[in-house]
Amino acid sequence: MLRWLVLAAATTSLAGVAQADEGAFLKSLQGSWTGGGTVRIRTHMSPVNVSCSFDSQSEGLALSMEGVCRGLILISKSIDAHLKFSGTKYSGSYLGPRGGRAGLSGSRRGDAINLTIRWAKEVNGDRSANLTLQKVGANGMRLTTVDVDPASGDKVVTSEINLHRK
Repeated sequence: MLRWLVLAAATTSLAGVAQADEGAFLKSLQGSWTGGGTVRIRTHMSPVNVSCSFDSQSEGLALSMEGVCRGLILISKSIDAHLKFSGTKYSGSYLGPRGGRAGLSGSRRGDAINLTIRWAKEVNGDRSANLTLQKVGANGMRLTTVDVDPASGDKVVTSEINLHRK
């Protein structure tokens, strides 16, 4: 019985530390961001240069990012992500440049939250891709989406946005 109580106390203590760490990490991503990068509409297409701006808010174990990316003269797309940490995992939703709300799930390793995207409809031949939200130094963030090309089976970076704090 004593062994069980010690194990339960240790587990609860570690969970509290993990949640505090996640809250601090998410708070470090809060603010106004600007930057640019490239986006591929389809895995086989050439990348398009984009410029983006995002505002992110952190509250406890949740992060909300909303922004706009512009490319090809007048094309403008709203993008947002809403994440919540619970237990040992992140979950949430994502609205990417192709439209349609997608589900997110994953975990953090170091300065990167690695997420699986579950699209509402098929994109590039299937309904999944990967999104990495990475903190880069004190004032940088990188958003990278990777999908599989249905023709070759190769992984393709479909978007890479490098942001810095305004």
